[in-house]
Amino acid sequence: KPGVREMLARLAERLWGMTELPAMGCLPGGKPCFPDHPHCQFNLSHSGGLVLCGGGCAPLGVDLEAVRPRRAGLARYICSPEEYAWYEKLGGDWESLYTIWTLKEARVKCTGQGLRQLPKTIAVPLLAPGQAGELDGLRFRAYGGPGWRGAACCTPPETPPEDVQILRV
Repeated sequence: KPGVREMLARLAERLWGMTELPAMGCLPGGKPCFPDHPHCQFNLSHSGGLVLCGGGCAPLGVDLEAVRPRRAGLARYICSPEEYAWYEKLGGDWESLYTIWTLKEARVKCTGQGLRQLPKTIAVPLLAPGQAGELDGLRFRAYGGPGWRGAACCTPPETPPEDVQILRV
């Protein structure tokens, strides 16, 4: 997508002092990487004309979703019983469901596993946008703004940033 490469280049310069992007590749699970710079970890997500990019020195995953209504019953498919109860307590709105979903996506992108299991079996902390938490040795943060939800997941010692910049493409 236009603008994504530039966004990644700015991140690479700020985090690692790179004046130009190195060659990109993919790990076995499909996660993007810089093969010649394995200490430079990054991840990308795009949805509905929005892009989120994250980087650090430890494995991480980011996910971004433009909020839009989906099919009835999706929440029961995505959520564990505990997550579903939390979602209903928050009012059962699409924003809350997308927060849960982006946390799950960020987790599987961080670990490099991808969605190889039922979404309801992917455990995440119950976080509202702006909150951070830990689960299973992973660190999470949820983000949100008008019409979008996002999340980041990383391994210690990294910590997801408190806020993110979203690029509209």
